[in-house]
Amino acid sequence: MPNIKAAIKWVRQSEKRRVRNLSTKTRLKTLYKKALAAAGDANFAHTVESAFDKAANKGIIHPNKAARKKSRLARALRKATAA
Repeated sequence: MPNIKAAIKWVRQSEKRRVRNLSTKTRLKTLYKKALAAAGDANFAHTVESAFDKAANKGIIHPNKAARKKSRLARALRKATAA
């Protein structure tokens, strides 16, 4: 446990951020799984892509990870519409 007042505050803030980021990451995973399950719904896929973009802009996930997930989602959407 830190002794310095600023360090105590830093620990408190980082814990708050960790919890917030974790809930966002969990939400993203759930949205992604639902989008893959319902691959024919283009509107829902667009919503999921938007959520990934927002998370990448806020620094919660890496921009390359967001791009990769969006690409795979688009590929699944194309495959579902073609079949």
